[in-house]
Amino acid sequence: MDMKDLLALVEPMVPTLRRYARALMHDPHLADDLVQDCLERVVKRWEQRRHQDDTRQWVFSIAHNLAMDWLRQQRRRGLHLAIEDVEEKEMVTPAAQEAHIRHHELLGFLDRLPHEQRSVILLVSVEDFSYAEAAKALDIPIGTVMSRLARGRERLLRAMEGEPRQQKPERGSQPALRRLK
Repeated sequence: MDMKDLLALVEPMVPTLRRYARALMHDPHLADDLVQDCLERVVKRWEQRRHQDDTRQWVFSIAHNLAMDWLRQQRRRGLHLAIEDVEEKEMVTPAAQEAHIRHHELLGFLDRLPHEQRSVILLVSVEDFSYAEAAKALDIPIGTVMSRLARGRERLLRAMEGEPRQQKPERGSQPALRRLK
């Protein structure tokens, strides 16, 4: 097929192609760019069409694919603004390293908790279970959930504030409690 046949088939589609592109892009300038890119691709790949009858469908699918590629690319890149139009406070973001380190420390402290306290903290504080739901899931009374949660949170707080872990007294050493008469 020569250039005259291409023009005869594609030229009548240009107004509807532009209307379709404007609906997709919501910007007349971007829509015109899309139509131009589409027509350029149609000319380059004219011989790659599978059927002679589906030229309209083929052209519109090229336009659609180009628009989707452009929209995906814009989503990855984000909004484009001139640097002069952006306030300095909007361009500054706090460093994430410290938060990342604290997160890993917290996970380490959680691992050191007794299993009973860790499971209650994870269910209530992380998974947003109510006390009743956590009690039912763990098959323990609600009061036990509340006390394990309080003790676990207290241990986590002490560990995160850097207090040394309490060592269990060795057998035969002085007892922690003394009897008073």
